[in-house]
Amino acid sequence: MMEQEKKDSVVPMSMDEIAKEITAQKSSSDLSKEEVKKEIDIHDINSVILYGSKVQENIEKISNNMLEGVKNKDIGEVGETLSRMVSAIKNFDVDELNPNEKPSFWERLFGKESKIQKFIQGYEEVRKQVEQIANQLEQHKTQLLTDIESLDRLYDANLKFFYDLEVYIAAGDEKLKELDEVLIPKLEKEAKESGDMLKAQQLRDLRSVRDDLERRIHDLRLTRQVAMQSLPSIRLIQENDKGLINKINSTLVNTIPLWKNQLAQTVTIYRSRQAAGKLKEATDLTNELLEKNAENLKLANEEIRRQVERGVFDIETIKKANQTLIDTINESLQITEEAKKAREHAKKELELIENELKSALIAAKNKKEAIERKSK
Repeated sequence: MMEQEKKDSVVPMSMDEIAKEITAQKSSSDLSKEEVKKEIDIHDINSVILYGSKVQENIEKISNNMLEGVKNKDIGEVGETLSRMVSAIKNFDVDELNPNEKPSFWERLFGKESKIQKFIQGYEEVRKQVEQIANQLEQHKTQLLTDIESLDRLYDANLKFFYDLEVYIAAGDEKLKELDEVLIPKLEKEAKESGDMLKAQQLRDLRSVRDDLERRIHDLRLTRQVAMQSLPSIRLIQENDKGLINKINSTLVNTIPLWKNQLAQTVTIYRSRQAAGKLKEATDLTNELLEKNAENLKLANEEIRRQVERGVFDIETIKKANQTLIDTINESLQITEEAKKAREHAKKELELIENELKSALIAAKNKKEAIERKSK
């Protein structure tokens, strides 16, 4: 029995161990930074706007799977089953088997069945209830083990998408550097030297593409943060499931056998003391066993309930992290709005400069024509 308990038991991980596991993982992305960078076509605005969107969609699928898992998991059902187990055992009164109690006149007259027979019949009824509840606990344990395996696959997929995002971000940063240091300065020089309005427009378009790409990379960084946040969340859910499995194992391999053992001892003691006549000594020993078992049961139940309710604090932590992420996104939207207003202002300034340039060119042309007419 002890070997079975060790085999089925799962040791929960601490928060430090979860953090070390995440940071110790090595990049497992199959993507090449150079290949990813080729997806960015500065002449195709859609390639910039949709840059990295496939990976983001995968992250969203993972988040939805986690949400469905939390919605469909009823932790309270496990606790209710454990409570019914404890209640069934407590309601079976071992004290009914009292060797000091003598049968009444009517019991002797009508030959009522003996105390030991009634006790065994009551035990059989409770045993059926306990076995039924034990089967339900086994089903809960199987489901929890299945959930842990599913969460392992979910964790691996989330980790892969996390590293894919890092590749996209790194490739995007390199493209931004190329735009800032090579492509934009080159086109800016050509526009200044030629004075061509078409070149100037191309320069504005290229700068706009550059800003769109910068915003996309920022969005990918936010998505990467969500993916990073999901990693410890998945592990925390697994640890809660492992804790429940351990408590179920403890009940199946400790509480129930101990209860059966206690009943067997009680019956044996009853019969041996009837034969030996040591009624007081047997009663004292039985009461001592009952007190110890009741206290152990109370402590075990308290610990189980603490572990079952432990998930409340973890959810609060996740809610806080989620709120922080929402605030970050809102701040990003605010910055985007301010940048948009700045670009609108710049657009008006450019139009004003362009009109002044056109006026200067027209004035120069008129002046030249006037000079030519005078020279004739």
